Amino acid sequence: MQPVLEVYAPDGFALWPVAKVESFGYLALSGKLTPLEIGTAVLRIASCNDLDPEDDGRTPRPADPLGSFLHGLLTFDTLFAAGGLRVTDSATGVAFLPGCCNGLEDWREWHQVLAGSEQVWFGHDPDPRAERHGDKVRLTVDAEQNGSPVIELLAADLRRLLSGAEHDLTSFLALAADWAAQNLPRHATPVTAALARALDLRAATEPSASTAPRHTAGRHP
Repeated sequence: MQPVLEVYAPDGFALWPVAKVESFGYLALSGKLTPLEIGTAVLRIASCNDLDPEDDGRTPRPADPLGSFLHGLLTFDTLFAAGGLRVTDSATGVAFLPGCCNGLEDWREWHQVLAGSEQVWFGHDPDPRAERHGDKVRLTVDAEQNGSPVIELLAADLRRLLSGAEHDLTSFLALAADWAAQNLPRHATPVTAALARALDLRAATEPSASTAPRHTAGRHP
């Protein structure tokens, strides 16, 4: 299980160094990323939230290009990070991928599967679905497809995998904090805090910075 971010080729982006990636691929977040890959991840999360202020109480965009690009990331309280958790069956090669409009900010919904909730969906097109049956969990790659590939694993294994995914996210955030200090020194602290919100790594008791509603526009490049 890996936390992955849906990324695309950054055509002409010049605000900070980024890696070359394939459009609509996935970048696995962990403590092993290079500085260029971290730059790509921060670019993607910022772009997911790069929406003009409307009647949501946010301040106008700054005039400078960097401040303008980071404005949504730094002013929305509820952030979106296109992606989710990817599960790969190492024996069969079957991959359970997050669907469209699924976000890493909701990765903790996987715990609902362990709690024995009804079917839990992770986006659409494809329509990945997870459900628990006793001590096992069944992951259907595309529930709208007849004969869809599936992955079955023990609930105890899923719990272990989720712990590993959280460790990967925490390790990535630590790297991103160092990256921000070097590449975005004037914005390092708020950018790091925003990334923590986007990855749902902040403490549950942390007060909200804004009452802005969750936004759904602009989720694709």
